[in-house]
Amino acid sequence: MMTTSVRAMLAALTAAAMTQFAAAQPVALRTTYGKPDGLIDLRTAEGVELVRGQWRYSDAKIVEVDGRGPGPDRQPSGTPLRTHDLTPKAGVADFDDSGWEVLDPTTLDRRRSTGKLCFNWYRIRITIPQKIGAFDPSGATVVFEVVVDDYAEIWINGAQPKALGQSGGAVIRGFNAPNRVVIARAVKPGQQIQLAILGINGPLSDPPANFIWVKSATLDFYKASTLKADAGWAVARKDPAIDAIVPSDFRVEKLASGFGFTEGPVWSRDGYLLFSDPNNNTIYRWAPDEEISVFRPKSGYTGMNIGEYGQPGSNGLTFDGAGRLTICEHGNRRVTRLEKNGVITVLADRFEGKRLNSPNDLVYRSDGTLYFTDPPFGLPKFFDDPRKELPFSGVFCVRDGSVRLVSKELSGPNGLAFSPDEKFLYVGNWDEKKKVVMCYQVLPDGASTAGTVFFDMTAAPGEDAIDGIKVDRRGNLYVSGPGGTISPGATTGECFT
Repeated sequence: MMTTSVRAMLAALTAAAMTQFAAAQPVALRTTYGKPDGLIDLRTAEGVELVRGQWRYSDAKIVEVDGRGPGPDRQPSGTPLRTHDLTPKAGVADFDDSGWEVLDPTTLDRRRSTGKLCFNWYRIRITIPQKIGAFDPSGATVVFEVVVDDYAEIWINGAQPKALGQSGGAVIRGFNAPNRVVIARAVKPGQQIQLAILGINGPLSDPPANFIWVKSATLDFYKASTLKADAGWAVARKDPAIDAIVPSDFRVEKLASGFGFTEGPVWSRDGYLLFSDPNNNTIYRWAPDEEISVFRPKSGYTGMNIGEYGQPGSNGLTFDGAGRLTICEHGNRRVTRLEKNGVITVLADRFEGKRLNSPNDLVYRSDGTLYFTDPPFGLPKFFDDPRKELPFSGVFCVRDGSVRLVSKELSGPNGLAFSPDEKFLYVGNWDEKKKVVMCYQVLPDGASTAGTVFFDMTAAPGEDAIDGIKVDRRGNLYVSGPGGTISPGATTGECFT
């Protein structure tokens, strides 16, 4: 039963409610500047060496100083008083940081400062390189993006660009949110730019006992900015049988737009939705009565050759039983778990010593066994990419720290889901010549029996094949297939009869 375009469906893959989600307008820079043409990770020795930089560090502190109260002009021209300031003033031009501690860039995630109400400074002078991999940065626009736990403010060449009502950029963006600011346009190799980042522990009104650290620091290079148009779409009911699942008064509501591509929607137990934009290397967060926000920038790749990739970012997302986000990272070719303290744990990146292709989608069984698909669609040249190490596209499981092969019979294994009793695993195949949903009987140790074809849509017209899959509590299977989202019917007991 077809209901709407496969590209338009997002929340249809979150539950049987089949709520379409295209997402709300992302932040302005994200709309204008999508996937960069070149990228330098300033948390790596290679990246810092490329820009001929050196990270320097100092704690900052609040000091008592002379000041004045408000005068008739509403300026500080009134009665003398004592107030507070921050020292050192390390954002200003020509500040001498030669006596500061030199940091190894790989230690930027080390906890620093004193905890509670505390501040610190990170400074680096970067030089625009001649090349970033194969990319020539001449004439590019450069965006500096930093994520500091908990807040950050940015100074560029001794100035802090700010405007009334501004949120982000050079001023505080939000709690653990990415600050993105254009630091130069039409750059030339050899051009120098001084960056100073003030780290702030917060919330300020209730400062925690923890410390300040840098989660991400990158230079994004863009040849040109391109606004992405919002196409919009409508829902069409192709089969009246869908009325038994989706109420006739079901209303489609567009919550967001302006993304390059949307994948991997998952609801958290706290009531917010996360989803990937693999084209723009970002995980977004949406919650009722809130603006769309960036949950995790550089969600799948920070390599210098990012411009070669069509989809370098994260794809499938899910939560484990402890509420930890688990991520399919295309460009990094791995499956990771985001711990509660912000640390990334790699769950799978190789099989029998060979790198994975580009993990696409994933699902946990209730006992904690993780299953994921691994087609090569995240690689720049797909099946013909010279970086491809595995001779097949696999379905894998991770159990007790070991990566095991479940199946390698599909050329493009994509979405996957369990039956309600977890006896059967359904896997969709993105292959225009074999548009099938396979069914595997899974065993307690994670292994499976040989697969059988559960549903075949090869004859359906159109270039689309099988993408995301979900199963509702009644066992109905929902598939993003050719021409729309289909429901082949109840699944329990139908695989091996």
